[in-house]
Amino acid sequence: MIEESKIFHESWYRIADEHICLRASVQIRRQRFRGSLWFVLYDPFNNEFFRLRPAAYRFVARLNLAQTVEEVWKEVMAQYPDDAPGQEDVIQLLAQLYYANLLHYDLPADSAKLFERYKERKQKIRRATLMSIMFFRIPLFDPDNLLKRLLPLARIVMSPFGGVVWIGVIVAAIKVLIDNWAQVGVQTQAILAPANLPLLYLALILIKTLHEFGHAFAVRRFGGEVHTMGIMFLIFNPLPYMDATAAWTFRSKWKRVFVGAAGMITEVFVAACAVFVWANTGPGVINALAYNMMFIASVSTVLFNINPLLRFDGYYILSDLLDIPNLHAQSSQHLRHLVERYAFGYKKSQSPAANFSESFWLTFFGILSGLYKLVVFTTILLFVADRFLLLGILMAVVCAVTWVMVPLIRLVQYLASSPKLERTRLRAVLVCLVTIVGTLSLLYFAPFPHSFKSPGVLEAAEHTVVVNGVPGYVDEILQSSGTKAEQGQTLVRLRNDELSFQITEVQASLREVLAMRQKALFGAQADLKSIDSLIATIRSRLERLLEEQRQLVIQAEFTGTWVAPHLEDYVGMWIQRGTPIGQLVNERAHIFSSVVSQQEVSQIFSGQVRSAEVRLAGQTDLTLATGNMIQVPVEQTELPSVALGYGAGGEVAVDVKDSSGVVAAEPFYEVRLDLVPAPEVALYHGRSGRVRFKLPPEPLLRQGYRKLRQLLQERYQL
Repeated sequence: MIEESKIFHESWYRIADEHICLRASVQIRRQRFRGSLWFVLYDPFNNEFFRLRPAAYRFVARLNLAQTVEEVWKEVMAQYPDDAPGQEDVIQLLAQLYYANLLHYDLPADSAKLFERYKERKQKIRRATLMSIMFFRIPLFDPDNLLKRLLPLARIVMSPFGGVVWIGVIVAAIKVLIDNWAQVGVQTQAILAPANLPLLYLALILIKTLHEFGHAFAVRRFGGEVHTMGIMFLIFNPLPYMDATAAWTFRSKWKRVFVGAAGMITEVFVAACAVFVWANTGPGVINALAYNMMFIASVSTVLFNINPLLRFDGYYILSDLLDIPNLHAQSSQHLRHLVERYAFGYKKSQSPAANFSESFWLTFFGILSGLYKLVVFTTILLFVADRFLLLGILMAVVCAVTWVMVPLIRLVQYLASSPKLERTRLRAVLVCLVTIVGTLSLLYFAPFPHSFKSPGVLEAAEHTVVVNGVPGYVDEILQSSGTKAEQGQTLVRLRNDELSFQITEVQASLREVLAMRQKALFGAQADLKSIDSLIATIRSRLERLLEEQRQLVIQAEFTGTWVAPHLEDYVGMWIQRGTPIGQLVNERAHIFSSVVSQQEVSQIFSGQVRSAEVRLAGQTDLTLATGNMIQVPVEQTELPSVALGYGAGGEVAVDVKDSSGVVAAEPFYEVRLDLVPAPEVALYHGRSGRVRFKLPPEPLLRQGYRKLRQLLQERYQL
């Protein structure tokens, strides 16, 4: 209990003569958290839970209709004078049990009061559900009878034998994935293709249904009951859910951890089975559905279920592993305690943390989960607004009211009327005003470093892609890949027998026509004009064929390094005209070609950039200084390198209809920078990296306002 609580309280007379006890349906179970004993009150009638420490439980357990509250309290005080709850503690405890609907009164109007209380709680839950427009639930049926019938099967599955089978299947599936990894990468690129979206959603429904049944069977396996399954609308997408709160009464934390992990364990097993189906079926609906189930099970588990910062499976697992029940609520209470005690000066404020370790985890989790929740909800708002603008605006208004207006109103009410601040109210008000005004002033007036980053690729100042001007067979490679080639040196020789035959044929035709002209000189001179025209045509064709024959010998346009690592595979192969054979790269000087978005390029064109520095992939701890900056003032859509696009692991979104992976989804501007070589940085043509453009310092609020305007203009034309 609270060590510094008041023994006496001015409102004690309101409950001192009441006859109160726990409802007959309430069950009591013992649990241990961090070595401390707790008692869990559980009412299966309304599925309510409440945890009590031993000192509070001694009082609650003695409540009965034959004694008044004061008589019970005096009895506990006499028997446990050191840790008995004070009157203030008793009032707070009974109020909490009252609102949890766990108390029974020996009064004529008690049933009506309990009904009204129950009705009020249901209405409060409905209002909270309506406010949570992005996450709300609709219960559909009671699965407990089904779980009972299948319990023998669940006991076999959730046993050491089932664990061995699970591990074996997972290991075998990983082996299959490794063997087919290239195909996995190819199929992943089309995961968001319009034709695949129905199968992706079907896979999501199947996986999440099995996930929820995994939780339900785990609860039933350890003796709990599951009476609620239904549909949860997650960002307006219907998904299954179940109520696993019965697991809170399990004494062993490892059983509770297993219940929390059962859904993910089921997902991973189903994904492993889907791997075998995918690997052993050809293209079609079954193959695509199996692949989507693999994808959903892996991505959703990593990004959502196992993440402890969201109130999904990972959160409850972390709560049990840390032995901190109600981790989210206690972290909020602890943060409030820190503010009340150290900022507002309320010395009687008590933290729910029992020791320093628990205090650290509550502080760390409370701050991190709050920031992460803000990021997640902002991302969700943008996601919804991209598809339904009006709905996104409505959600933004609701969130602004819920997260800004309501907390501000509650803060004002708290500062104005909270009894806790009776002696320190002026200090609390001044602290809040200084904090708000100081933060806004800092964000609006104080200059902060201002910069932005853009992806790019390192290019030799002189380089070209070598292609063949005419089709032919690769006959001979005269210059190995990686060697230096001088200007005019032969790199590759092609062979085209048909071209040789055509040249021989045209040469014969030319000799024949020349003979005809000689004959016409001594006879039909009227035909000379037409014969001369024919001779000119044949000679023109012969010159073109001879030029094509010369192009069968591919030579270096300039001195540089010849790069053609796979050219040996082309020997004896027919290649069409314009086939890229290799690259000729002169690496005496390099430039960095960066891809700058339309939102940022205005700051470059306006001359605000003070400096720029480049970091290359693989050596991000080292920076390269830059020299001249060349801005290409024309919108472009083709990336300088495929390595910059999503398909090759880059950060630029590419057009899903483009198979080459170099056509950007949105136009961009190219900015080229001369690099100052550094001996410790390897400069290779085609190496990707990022450039940081440094701008004049600017307050954060102005930077954020500009980003918001650019976002609204780009996405919604507002």
